[in-house]
Amino acid sequence: MTLRRRLVLSIVALVVAVSAVIGAGSIVALFSIQRSAIDQQLQYATSRAQKSLQDQGPNGPSLEIGRPSGQAAGTLTVYFLDGTAAVGSVLDNAGDIDRLTGSSVRPLGGVAIDGAAHTVDLGHDLGRYRVTAAPVGPAVLVVGLPMAPVYESVWKLFGWVLVVTALALLAATGVAAVVVRRSLRPLERVAETASSVARMPLERSDALDGVRVPDADPRTEVGRVGTAFNRMLGHIAGAMQARERSEQKVRQFVADASHELRTPLASVRGYAELTRRMGADLPQDVVYAMSRIESESKRMTSMVEDLLLLARLDEGREVQFADVDLTGLVLDAVNDAHAASPDHPIEVDVPDVPVEVQGDAARLHQVVVNLVTNARTHTPDGTRITVGLAPSPNGVDLTVRDTGQGIDPEFLPKLFERFARADSSRSRTAGSTGLGLAIVDAVVQAHGGSVEVASVPGDTVFTVHLPTSRPAAAAGAGAAGAVAATA
Repeated sequence: MTLRRRLVLSIVALVVAVSAVIGAGSIVALFSIQRSAIDQQLQYATSRAQKSLQDQGPNGPSLEIGRPSGQAAGTLTVYFLDGTAAVGSVLDNAGDIDRLTGSSVRPLGGVAIDGAAHTVDLGHDLGRYRVTAAPVGPAVLVVGLPMAPVYESVWKLFGWVLVVTALALLAATGVAAVVVRRSLRPLERVAETASSVARMPLERSDALDGVRVPDADPRTEVGRVGTAFNRMLGHIAGAMQARERSEQKVRQFVADASHELRTPLASVRGYAELTRRMGADLPQDVVYAMSRIESESKRMTSMVEDLLLLARLDEGREVQFADVDLTGLVLDAVNDAHAASPDHPIEVDVPDVPVEVQGDAARLHQVVVNLVTNARTHTPDGTRITVGLAPSPNGVDLTVRDTGQGIDPEFLPKLFERFARADSSRSRTAGSTGLGLAIVDAVVQAHGGSVEVASVPGDTVFTVHLPTSRPAAAAGAGAAGAVAATA
């Protein structure tokens, strides 16, 4: 149940409870007041009846006992002599005297002579009466007044209480719904802002620019929540900016270091190669050492080139968009892989018509080469590799599938991280820097695409989705570069 519904129901329940208490109190108060008035009238009626009996003299009471001077309609008068009703009558609304039957008089014989009023039920014809008993000589006089007007007033008030409570319930429901909705509107805005922030890919600090809760009045509870939320967003944005600055410094350092290392590495490689070619005048172990230096310098040069490429891709450079025949590019990469690794059967599954995309041919060729090399490097000889192309919604899917032993599921989430290697999951026959798949991911993202992997023992598939059109960000960057170059 939502907070709004709980609040509305709570307010309605409170209104119903208050209405019920007020209504019950009003009914009890009305009944008590009217009964007190009946008791007071009963005292006056008893006094008048006693005076009337005394005025009749020694002959005893007659039917006129029911019509004394000034008695109200409905007044009941019974004269008991030796415990037996000598005369009993009721004065009706027309002023006539109605004789009481024995069944109606019988309950009055047990009324206590204490001067207090008592309620007695005289049956369906007469109903409840408020009666009092008083001695008159050797006899007992019982005088009563009907309670029907009191009960009628009480029932009318009860009906009105129900009507007023129902109207109050409807009014309270409407007012509570409006008030609660208006009161919770700031909280809903805070929740909407929190939801929008939760949906944001918080990879850059500028994603939080302009995201603020407008309800930040510290004088209200919701305002304090909004203020705290805005402060938290500010802290998060600051932390992300600090992280971006740190990452930028690391990227710049990697780019600078990679660029500066290229020259000394080329010198080391050149001198090692030169020394090795002069091996006729050198000991065999020195020739071997020079060959190892040359081999390791080549590997280190390749690593530096990869690091420099990643740094440039991070900066949005190194991608030149043009029309690329992806089919021919895949066939060339597969032919190169056949020559480099004849022990791995490689199959090609491409459409009969050329598949073209907007991209950088050299970088996309590197993507295919890296994926095929990854499959060859981390699977045993004889593993079948299949490279395929297939149209997909809004783009093209490039797949590289192998039948190796698969990738450890725990390693899959970090497979495309830099320097990530899962040596325990796939057998290695050659060294690896752990940068190949990171370059694949960076190049594909620079083209506005995505790369995914699914792996089970015996079936590992890398799927690269590339859009056929040029991504908007790249198009904007290319246009800005062209303007800058023209200027």
